[in-house]
Amino acid sequence: MTYIVNGKTFDDEPEPGQCLRTFLRSLGHHGVKKGCDAGDCGACTVWLDGDPVHSCITPAFRADGREVTTIEGLGTPGDLHPVQRQFRDAPGFQCGFCTAGMIMTSAALTESQKEDLPHSLKGNLCRCTGYRGIEDAVKGVAGVERAAPGEAVGRSVGAPAADEVVTGRAEFTMDTHIEGMLHLKVLHSPHAHARIVSVDKTAALAVPGVHRVYSWEDVPRKRFTTAIHTDHLVDPDDTFVLDNTVRFVGQRVVAVLADSVRAAEEGCRKVSVAYEVLPPVFDPEEAMTEAAPQIHDTDDPFVRDPVHNVLFEIHSHIGDVDAGFAEADVIHEGTYFSPRVQHAHLETHGSIAWMENGRLNIRTSSQSPSIAKSKISYLFALRPDQLRVFCERVGGGFGGKQEVISEDLVALAALDTGRPVCFEYTREEEFTTASTRHPMTLTVTLGAKADGTLTALQVRNVADTGAYGNHGGETLYAGGAAVMIYRCPNKKYDAFSVYTNTVPSGALRGYGMTQPAFAVESAMDELARALRIDPIELRRRNVVRPGEPLVAMQEGPDDVMYGEDGIVKCLDLVEGAMARTADEPPPGPGWLLGTGVATSLHETAPPTEHISEAWVTLGDDLVYELAVGTVEFGEGTSTAHVQIAAGRLGTTPSRIRLVQSDTDRTGFDTGAFASAGLFVAGNAVLRAADAVRDRILEFAAAHTGADLAACSLEDGGVVCGDRYVSLDELLASARARGIRFTAARKAYGSPRSVTSNAHGFRIAVHRVTGEIRVLRSVQATDAAVVINPAQVRGQVEGGVAQGIGFALTENHHIDANGAVVNPNLRNYRIPTYADIPRTDVLLVDSADSFGPLRSKGMAECCINPVAPALANALHDATGVRCRALPLTPERIYRRLGEDRSVPRE
Repeated sequence: MTYIVNGKTFDDEPEPGQCLRTFLRSLGHHGVKKGCDAGDCGACTVWLDGDPVHSCITPAFRADGREVTTIEGLGTPGDLHPVQRQFRDAPGFQCGFCTAGMIMTSAALTESQKEDLPHSLKGNLCRCTGYRGIEDAVKGVAGVERAAPGEAVGRSVGAPAADEVVTGRAEFTMDTHIEGMLHLKVLHSPHAHARIVSVDKTAALAVPGVHRVYSWEDVPRKRFTTAIHTDHLVDPDDTFVLDNTVRFVGQRVVAVLADSVRAAEEGCRKVSVAYEVLPPVFDPEEAMTEAAPQIHDTDDPFVRDPVHNVLFEIHSHIGDVDAGFAEADVIHEGTYFSPRVQHAHLETHGSIAWMENGRLNIRTSSQSPSIAKSKISYLFALRPDQLRVFCERVGGGFGGKQEVISEDLVALAALDTGRPVCFEYTREEEFTTASTRHPMTLTVTLGAKADGTLTALQVRNVADTGAYGNHGGETLYAGGAAVMIYRCPNKKYDAFSVYTNTVPSGALRGYGMTQPAFAVESAMDELARALRIDPIELRRRNVVRPGEPLVAMQEGPDDVMYGEDGIVKCLDLVEGAMARTADEPPPGPGWLLGTGVATSLHETAPPTEHISEAWVTLGDDLVYELAVGTVEFGEGTSTAHVQIAAGRLGTTPSRIRLVQSDTDRTGFDTGAFASAGLFVAGNAVLRAADAVRDRILEFAAAHTGADLAACSLEDGGVVCGDRYVSLDELLASARARGIRFTAARKAYGSPRSVTSNAHGFRIAVHRVTGEIRVLRSVQATDAAVVINPAQVRGQVEGGVAQGIGFALTENHHIDANGAVVNPNLRNYRIPTYADIPRTDVLLVDSADSFGPLRSKGMAECCINPVAPALANALHDATGVRCRALPLTPERIYRRLGEDRSVPRE
């Protein structure tokens, strides 16, 4: 067959049944991404004779004799296509994994199609941006700014890898090929709970191309936790690489290693496993009863009550809630449910491992190569110098990659065979085997005086940790933030993290706070209406104020400072913005209008130990090399780190060369999660840059004989009094004396401050169908000193979009046998461009932070108030209170039918 790809003609023969996506990637066109292999996400979009197609569902033979254009053929970093330039300058990306496909679709749009982007972009998904940046890019709206030397902070500087991202040249985990690489696939359990009696590998090993079949008998028998924290003791060691007991449908049973993915998959089909099926339990309340089957038989002291399947429990109180309720004029109680939801990062999990000079190398899609390295070292008894773990650019994370769930198997196989090994999750495996958000059921009881003063606040939280306890305890603790936000003399918090025979829960944006925020903020709204007090005013009267203790579970010393009234400022901004459009009419007859508000509080770093180290060195080429272990997966820390360094060193971002996320080339970094990439790693960057600046100035003062106080670092040199000395001259002099301008500095996640958010929605609800349309979306956030305004806006917009999905459409359905029934993007329904409104992002002016230059991370907290604000707006519009998410039209329709006070016509 004859192919024309990016203007080059050649003859080739694809494999039988091969799709165009895998064919193009085999030719080295790695800008063609895999996000779904089902035609759902658009990350694989290419042009076929000038028309955009999803290459994952286009057979390769259909391109015979036709002209194929990939993102690499559209333009180069030195000669960008106009649409590539627009996506760079908007900016129209965050992690960048969807960007190539989004550009290929956008660059083919006619002017009339650009006027109907909800329809024109329906085939392309983005999980990061909230789509506003993409809309700006398509329409040619530029937001990126240039920064003068020393003035990068506070400017919307572009991402360091922007040109590479928009041309498809930025490498993600799977964008490589190593000669002789083997492929690993996994056989998954069909049972929710079973004991493996035997594994017959004979037929699998007879499949041509199969090299190994690994079962639980072939792996180190060491318990560990897949969760990533500096202190592994905050999570239970309840997991094996492969186990002889399976505890959820989808659990790994056998790993097959072969020459090709096809052979490995056939090998999996040929493995014969005999199971002894055990009784499962899927409901956490049922799991805690005497009659429930015991899921884990463990002596791990972390697990509080394995007999009753309780991984972890919290019982804490302040004051006397019974007395508080006795004092109350009004008491409200409600039970609220948040379901299991998936991260749906478009790059699936995956790792590649190989041996080089006797060392194991792992290239992985992770939020923490440093912690991944420590876990692999432990599992396979490797010294730290025998192992390197690193990340290229990572295609989204949101907490899903705060786990070690692919690195262990490739390490096992590479150490065993000595050959390179690749393991890449399918989209279905993401839904059936990777972690999700914890489903939580919270009963909130509030007592208040007639004037709205809270007298008692009681919460019972039952969290479903699934089959394993990764993040089960920490997310339970994190939920206390929803209690901490309100001042009340009597508080009680009882919480349980419970094992069930379902997909393991884990870390997800909001980390244990999103679900309690939905419950408490919905309950506060209901209390306000019972008291006949405006919901915003009720919050104003009760939110914690500066100088008051942030008390959730117990009184005592802590490392969190709340020094400015960020919550009230956020509420004021949202109230003012919503009032300006209060007279907006409904979209037509049959629509009911409603307004809802919610707020949240988020600590700027996790309470567990968080450490980051940064190195800064002035190179011989007069470029500063910044080495930091933080991974870039769309949270924007790379850009912020470069801006901080450039600002402190008096230069421009173009003169900062970034090295990141590589345990051989950077210092230790706990990981990019909980907004610590800016708050902790940013402080390390600041301190290292300051140390190098000071060394240069001290040397320049000695070199010129000037007073140190008279010396200042500028772009390219140092002004010493009335003399200017170039960096080139200083480097040469220093080199002659054996001196280098380099420094390493560490930072820790303590002390901490807090970030405040408030969100407001105005919505229309159709009284017949239950459809919700968002007419106005506003979020105010206490970002403190803003490093990059465009990035802050983008993070908030992306978090709001994810929160809208969590509130309205997303639900990880599990059937009566414990199997996931919607393991694909089409049926899971993350928001598309058409689903997401434009959100007004309002920034509170404050300096209440211990972060670098008094900044705060924004990627985590913005999701928390979204779902309750929508639920409150729904109630305001219809009088119907939905206490379970998602707020689907079907549920709303049913509730409207139950409430006869809402006319259907």
